[in-house]
Amino acid sequence: MAGIYLHIPFCRQACHYCNFHFSTSLRLKKDLLIALQHEITLQQHYLPQKEIATVYFGGGTPSLLSGTEIEGLLNQIQQYYTILPDAEITLEANPDDLTPQKLTELKQAGVNRLSIGIQSFFDADLQYMNRAHNATQALQCIVAAQNTGFTNLSIDLIYATPTLTPQQWLQNLQTAVHLHIPHVSAYCLTVEPKTALQAYIQKGIKSNIDEESAALHFDLLRQTLLQNGYLHYEISNFCLPGFVSRHNSSYWQQQPYLGIGPSAHSYNQTERSWNIANNAAYIKAIAQNKLPAQSETLTPQNRFNEYVMTSLRTSWGCNLQAVQQQFGDIYYQHLLKQSRQYLAQQQLTLENDVLYLHPDAQFVADAILAGLFV
Repeated sequence: MAGIYLHIPFCRQACHYCNFHFSTSLRLKKDLLIALQHEITLQQHYLPQKEIATVYFGGGTPSLLSGTEIEGLLNQIQQYYTILPDAEITLEANPDDLTPQKLTELKQAGVNRLSIGIQSFFDADLQYMNRAHNATQALQCIVAAQNTGFTNLSIDLIYATPTLTPQQWLQNLQTAVHLHIPHVSAYCLTVEPKTALQAYIQKGIKSNIDEESAALHFDLLRQTLLQNGYLHYEISNFCLPGFVSRHNSSYWQQQPYLGIGPSAHSYNQTERSWNIANNAAYIKAIAQNKLPAQSETLTPQNRFNEYVMTSLRTSWGCNLQAVQQQFGDIYYQHLLKQSRQYLAQQQLTLENDVLYLHPDAQFVADAILAGLFV
């Protein structure tokens, strides 16, 4: 099954850590929505499968859109693809947007899963990150969403901020458990190049991230959520049984997807393409019936490295037989050879021809994965 991602590149204000493509000006919003609809038309033949199992509104801040605008985009997709009756339709949202009225609009528009950017239930953390909401709104929006009938909820949390003590991080996790949030995505704060956070740290205005604190927070994350019945199905993602993110899982399992909007990526299992990360240039090109995108044909090496990277990040692991069947004996033997040192160090485990990342090695996964690549 295939999925469709729509990038909504607008935010009310810039979070200091964010390096995604967005604009804090809504001046081009109307023109961009027209362009999104037109790109869907231009891309109607991109996916070989016409049945869509997941639709994901990401950003930016998609909750800045009205229910009518979201419904219009879904209707446009339906013109060329079939959104399955049980499709997962996710919208990323900020707490300050989720009023009872907005939640009702979203539900009526067809959204059945919310991914809410909580980040923390403490004001000091939110202020450090320059989030637009406060801790009270973080709590209120979850209760309001549940009261509106949203049962498939995910929240984002960020750990390792210098303002967050281990005890407060534990309280964040316990709050998620207490509120019966079925899906939690937890990310270590990273200092990305060319962000406001990097500039503030370099100037000494904000404190830098402490690696020891980050590792401790990750251990608390795993222990707390596993003890409360959550499945750790991807390094940064936890869910109660039955609440895996179907859309994101399709990325990790190399399923095809179409990306609509500026900076959006698409993948059809043979090539990857990405749109220009410039709202005005994107709108202009689409109006001229041009796709403002670059693409690359994926080599066996590209596809092998991606399979190793995505599969080992998940609880499903890296299937050695699948590697041999899809990529051939040279890649299979390479993976066997490269994995030996990590197996000996118990950073990887091998069960029934499937490689798994050991739970204790997940915090240093990037280094291990790089060592397995061709």
